[in-house]
Amino acid sequence: MYNSLVALASMGGLGIILSVGLVIAAKKFSVEVDERIEEIEIALPGVNCGACGFAGCRSLAEAIAEGKAPINGCPVGGIAVAEKIAEIMGADSGNAPERKVAQVLCRGGCAEAAQRAEYDGPNDCRIMNTTQGGDKGCTYGCLGGGTCVEVCPFNAMYMDENGLPVVIEEKCTGCGKCVEACPRDIIILTGEEYGVHIRCRSLAPGKEVRQVCKVGCIACRRCEKECPCDAITVTNNLAEIDYDKCTVCRRCVAVCPVHTIEEQDGKPEIKAKKAG
Repeated sequence: MYNSLVALASMGGLGIILSVGLVIAAKKFSVEVDERIEEIEIALPGVNCGACGFAGCRSLAEAIAEGKAPINGCPVGGIAVAEKIAEIMGADSGNAPERKVAQVLCRGGCAEAAQRAEYDGPNDCRIMNTTQGGDKGCTYGCLGGGTCVEVCPFNAMYMDENGLPVVIEEKCTGCGKCVEACPRDIIILTGEEYGVHIRCRSLAPGKEVRQVCKVGCIACRRCEKECPCDAITVTNNLAEIDYDKCTVCRRCVAVCPVHTIEEQDGKPEIKAKKAG
C-alpha cells in the first residue's frame, strides 16, 4: 500500500514538473500572431479567387498586415473593403484599383460560324481544343464548351442560346478565372467603362475568315482609318483596340462592314482620358 502511494505521488509530481515545463516552453517558443490578420481576413470577400495575386484572402491579409501588399489590394472588394482595412491598419485607403470586367472577344456563335465537323467528346473547352478542336470552322473562336462559365466563382457568366458565353457585368469581379480557363485566349479583362469591343481573335486572312464566320474581322482597316484617337491598329489580319486611347466614340462601330465591332448600351463616351 505504501509503495503504491509513493508511486502515485511520484507520478503526480513528475506530471506537475512536465506541465510546468510545457508551459514555459510554449511561452518561450510561441509565435506572436498579429490580431489584425484575422480582422483583415474577415473584411475581405472570402472568395479566395486569387485576383489580388495571392493564393487566397488569408494570404492577402497576412501580406497587408506585414506591409507587403497595399491596403486596396483586393480588386473584388473595391473601395468599400479598402476603407474597412484602412481603418484596421490605421492608414489611408488610397485609390481603389480600377474595376475590371471580363469581355468575350468572339461573336461567332452557332448562327454565325460554319460547322466543319461534329464534335464527340467531353464538353470541356480545354479538352476540345487539344483533341478535335471543336466543331467550328474557325480555329480561333469560342469553342462553346462553357468551361469559362463553370469556373466562374460568382455566377457572373452563362451560355446563351447561340452557344456563346455572356458576362453579367454587375456580378463580374474581374477575378480572371475565366481568362485563365479559356484555351483560345478570347476572354480579356478591361475597365468597366469601355463599351466598344472588337469581338474577334482570328489571325486568318479576310477571305478565309468569311468562309467560316459571318462576323469575323476581315482586316479591312476601315476602323483603323476612322478612329480619331489612333486607338485601333490592324496587325496580323486582326484589328485591336488600345483601351488606354479609346474614348468610346463608336465611329469604328459605324464603319465595320461585318459587325465585328460591338457597342454596349449604357456605356457613355469618355470625354477625357487619364494622363498616361
